Amino acid sequence: MGLFSKKIKDITVTTIAEGKYVPIEKVPDKVFSSKMMGDGFAILPSNGKIYAPVSGTVASVFPTKHAITISEKNGLQILIHLGIDTVELNGVPFNILVQEGEKIKQDQLIAEIDLQKLKDSQKDSTCMMLITNMDDVKELTNLDLADSSAITVGTDMVEAKLK
Repeated sequence: MGLFSKKIKDITVTTIAEGKYVPIEKVPDKVFSSKMMGDGFAILPSNGKIYAPVSGTVASVFPTKHAITISEKNGLQILIHLGIDTVELNGVPFNILVQEGEKIKQDQLIAEIDLQKLKDSQKDSTCMMLITNMDDVKELTNLDLADSSAITVGTDMVEAKLK
């Protein structure tokens, strides 16, 4: 290994929720399914508890509480989007358990969604985990999950190799 060589960082991203796996291409919203905001995966949550997919720092919590961004220590930028078209709910069904600037650990509980309130609002509860800085990713490997696989906390979802 030379003085200026850079080791490729492999980052394993775990699930954001317990529930059913949904490939990002099958999310019922073109912004996400077309990977316009980044690549990743989605979960249809079974209990409304949302977990950190990586260790890092909370970069932002959107004022409407529908999204959280995390900066992973090696530079991976993560967006967790809670539900579809939920920005207009002004945070009502969400309880965010972290603050901007807070250091968090992978698989730490970071938010809760009142799934009944989402249903009553006629909103889709699918939650997305997106890597937003795909230009910095050399390779993203989705681990072998069948559509609708039952996912539990700590399940490895994707592996990212940074450039």
